[in-house]
Amino acid sequence: MNVFAECLAHIDSPQNRDRMDEVLFWVARQFPQLKPEIKWNQPMFTDHGTFIIGFSTSKKHMAVSPERAGIVRFSKEIVQAGYECTKQLIRVPWNRPVDFSLLEQMIAFNIEDKAECSTFWRK
Repeated sequence: MNVFAECLAHIDSPQNRDRMDEVLFWVARQFPQLKPEIKWNQPMFTDHGTFIIGFSTSKKHMAVSPERAGIVRFSKEIVQAGYECTKQLIRVPWNRPVDFSLLEQMIAFNIEDKAECSTFWRK
């Protein structure tokens, strides 16, 4: 996906860059109706102009941001997957597998929950 090429190029570790590329490509393939975008220098996916999920990186983890409602809704599953989270993001350590089933559930939840949303963020 060319829209994310520049963002991916800034990830120093080849393994981490490949992991991020895998996740972004997976989202695009699983949810082709979502629009891939870069906002605030971060890859994200939107639906009818509203935020669905975003990603960022740090030295130790990939951050997944489904908004607070997604974190609250899936807090038990996030802990069961072995991930830490804050109010706004989930930390997926580079050395742990990505729980694609959980990711799929969070994205599907946001698409459904924000179907009538007319703003970028939930209010």
